[in-house]
Order: sequence, then structure tokens, then C-alpha cells
Amino acid sequence: MPELPEVETLCRELRPLIIGQQVVEVVVRCESLRWPVPVADLQQGLVGGTIQQVSRRGKYLLIQVEQGVLIVHLGMSGRLSFYTTAPVLAKHDHVVIRFASGAVLYYSDPRRFGSLSWTRDLPARHPLLADLGPEPLEADFSGHYLWQQAENRRTSIKSLLMDSHVVVGIGNIYAAEALHQAAVHPARPAGSLSEARCEALVAAIRVILQRAIEQGGTTIKDYRRAEGSGGYFQQVLQVYGHKGKPCPRCGTILVDLRLGGRASCCCPACQR
Repeated sequence: MPELPEVETLCRELRPLIIGQQVVEVVVRCESLRWPVPVADLQQGLVGGTIQQVSRRGKYLLIQVEQGVLIVHLGMSGRLSFYTTAPVLAKHDHVVIRFASGAVLYYSDPRRFGSLSWTRDLPARHPLLADLGPEPLEADFSGHYLWQQAENRRTSIKSLLMDSHVVVGIGNIYAAEALHQAAVHPARPAGSLSEARCEALVAAIRVILQRAIEQGGTTIKDYRRAEGSGGYFQQVLQVYGHKGKPCPRCGTILVDLRLGGRASCCCPACQR
């Protein structure tokens, strides 16, 4: 599933491509995504509008025109692809946004777990965004904040990091990598961490996410950037997907745990 670095990469790539483009047509070829696509809202709200801003909140991409904001979640396999001239439509190209310039934006999603929503209100008030936690790369996500959120909680620290009400955008890959860098065991009860260790963990999260953004995100299977290429961060992953290999820090064989139904690779020796 695309996480914060992948959505941020897409956001940065789309800005120069679509800001200033006027929408002339919206074609919805499949209305059945995670939730029904609001066809009338998209056609009435987007058509005739000019893209003013492209931004991100957590794992959501926000595309703003004069009349409102299109909120896109890529789910597990969703893609937004920009073309200067429209290619032949493929089976899973579910939504087409055509611009006056002749360029198009395709939303494709083989598994159809993504979503397209529309709001005329402030995006922060939309039900999908209203209860989200702070952004991990911004100042309000601090070691002290994480320590306060973790206090007296017996849930694993990895599960806490993947709770979007606590902090947004840290999925399985980046939680595993940050916990390894900070030498924190993923199954450790969140409430057992000191404030100092929370500070170190927040610092590790920021480093991992920034590196991933610089590498264009992580492509394990489905994720593709706006122009169709994959990310490169998978080439420098230290623990995710490396079960049975030596820990790059201490040489102990990495193992997989099951936390919240998700595999979590870690070092049983140096992560405590």
C-alpha cells in the first residue's frame, strides 16, 4: 500500500504537471471502488475548474480547484498517471480527467481498494481527514508527544506508530525500518519507552521517511510514480522483507513476528 513517502513523491511530481490545467471532462468508467465514486459531484465540481493546488494529508492526495477539493486515496494498488496525450485505456483505468491542453490524468486501481471523494468544505473537516494525527515530518510530532501518546499503553510500539489517530502515514515498511534504526523492538509495549527513547525513535522516523522521499518511495509490487517508474528505497531497506538474513548492525539473523496481523521483521538481539 502506498504510504506517506509514495504519496508525497506523487504530490511533488503532479504539482508542476497539473497546476494551472483546466479540466474539460471527467469520465468515470467504474464507480465501485472502496466506496462508490461520487460521479455527479466530480463532473459538476471538476469540469470547468482549473487545478490550483496539489497537496497531501497523511496518505491522502488533495487536488484543489475553485469549486472544491478532490480527495484521493490509492488503497493497495491505486495509481494516478499523467500523460501529455491520452493512451489507449486499459482494463483498470477507472477514472479519466481530461484537460484543455490535451493532457489526461488516469486513476487506475486493479484491486479497487482506493477511493475518490469530493468536498466543497475545508478538507480538514472531511470525515476521512478530521480525526487524523499529526504529520510525522512536522514539529508537532515530537518525542514528547509520542511519549505522551504511549504512556500507560500496553499495545506494541509498532502498532501505535501505525495508528493514524496518533501519527499519519507510517506504514508497515517505514515503521519496521525506523524501529530497527532506533534499536527498538517492534513488540515492545509502547508505554515502556522512556521519553529519551521516544525522542530517538521520532528522529529515526524522520530520517527514514526523508530518505524514502528522496528515493521516490518504495516499490514492492504495485506502486508507480506519476510518469510510470517505480521508487528506489527498496534497494536500501535494512530489515523489511529480509527475514533470515543477517542484521546489518550486529549480524544476528533477522526474524519475522506477527503484530496486528502484519509481518514485522526485526533483529531479536539489538532491538530491545
